[in-house]
Amino acid sequence: MPVEFISAVHTDSGASGPAAASRTGFDRDHLRRYARALDDGGFDHTLVAYHSASPDAFQVAQFVATHTERIRPILAHRPGVVFPTHASRALATLDRISDGRLSVHIISGGSDEEQRREGDYLNKAERYERSDEYIQILRKVWQAEGPVSHEGKHFRFEGYYSDVKPVNGLIPISVGGSSPDAYRVGGQQGDIFGLWGEPLKETGEQIAAVNAVAEAAGRPHPRIWVSFRPIIAPTDELAWEKAHRTLGVLKDQARNTELLRHYRTSGRPANVGSQRLLDIAERGEVHDRCLWTAPAVATNAAGASTALVGSPETVAQALLDYVDIGCDLLSIRGYDPLNDAIDYARHVLPLVRQELAHRAATGQAA
Repeated sequence: MPVEFISAVHTDSGASGPAAASRTGFDRDHLRRYARALDDGGFDHTLVAYHSASPDAFQVAQFVATHTERIRPILAHRPGVVFPTHASRALATLDRISDGRLSVHIISGGSDEEQRREGDYLNKAERYERSDEYIQILRKVWQAEGPVSHEGKHFRFEGYYSDVKPVNGLIPISVGGSSPDAYRVGGQQGDIFGLWGEPLKETGEQIAAVNAVAEAAGRPHPRIWVSFRPIIAPTDELAWEKAHRTLGVLKDQARNTELLRHYRTSGRPANVGSQRLLDIAERGEVHDRCLWTAPAVATNAAGASTALVGSPETVAQALLDYVDIGCDLLSIRGYDPLNDAIDYARHVLPLVRQELAHRAATGQAA
């Protein structure tokens, strides 16, 4: 499969701080401009994030699909909020609207506190178990030629059938996380597996864990999606100056309790991915070529928060380092989302693609 680039849409121009989902509202014109910038800039996919306080992700994904021509929305979806039969129909309808461009990213939920805001009181292990069952139901319904019944631990229904089917029969499903439960569900069920930006060694270990589960289940390895928040400037020195200015803004935002009132959870993060980022930060602020962990500390690892800092050439080479260990979906979105996306499209994407094309033309290995 080719290496592809992912961004993430934002529904208002203020959504640039540590809570990466749309924080403060919905600006239709900004979202349209943002989606079209990604489409025109050559991104392949864009995440439509989910949070209990955000604008509805289904409707945002439909908006993105109807205002773009080629970019593929990745809809973040939380099992337990929508019953899987209804979700199967809604997702298939959205896939039809987008002419087969949709993918779905299943979020099992890393924080009990956040889950309970929407009435979900399962523990983490139960949530991953539910996600496994949920994915199986989605695929069963999409592929069914007649009524489907199901009786499992978390869901039960009889005689369900949907007239609407995905364009290509199935919709690609992504799973993410850094816990054994995540590796299990992702390896057994995921077409894509998402990771936050850790050092190369730790990323390689996580890829191996997921692939081992897939092999044991007799499935192909999932495509690996890795996420960063690059900070670029014409030179490495200028990029690091910009990085420290950005860090100051993040620290100010983190102290603004009103700004983050719906997104904050108390204490050390409950999800393993955030804990891993903070543990890596304790071991050092800069790893490998240019992976910077200070933003993870400033934001309490609220989502994908590690940065790649440097000139476009340095950041492109760092991304290629991850391609070389098995990552073929590169998620890059900035702390100044729209402007950064435009800069990445102009200065980073072409460098990575040029090197990959050179390798393909010359038969050169990584």
